[in-house]
Amino acid sequence: MSYFVFKFIHVFFIISWFAGLFYLPRIFVNLAMAENDVEYARLLLMAKKLFKFMTPWGIGAILMGLLMPTFHIGFPVWIHIKITLALLLVVYHIWCGIILRQFINHSEKHSHRWFRVFNELPVFILLAELYVVIFRPFS
Repeated sequence: MSYFVFKFIHVFFIISWFAGLFYLPRIFVNLAMAENDVEYARLLLMAKKLFKFMTPWGIGAILMGLLMPTFHIGFPVWIHIKITLALLLVVYHIWCGIILRQFINHSEKHSHRWFRVFNELPVFILLAELYVVIFRPFS
């Protein structure tokens, strides 16, 4: 497979993964605000299905992202920064899984306001990733 095929697949996985990373915390906002057991159960089911759905996209994004430099550009400094930012996304993804488990166990205590801020974290990582990929600092 060529570098551009890996890049195409990588971008597809990234878009799919980010869709989940943006939406799951939004469900957490609504879970924190749920007013009855029926609403809580419905939102929890949505969150569980979304987390299960988005995890393979994240794995694919990371794998393709790590394979791409071996085919074309090597590992300049900006790639190391990009990988570090991707690892932050992995941590965020795992953190979402921990929070989901806490909602399942009815032990999550953060407010909907906290989740509104938490929801914005991947936006800043995405902006940093785009900056690094487009401007390639330290090259």
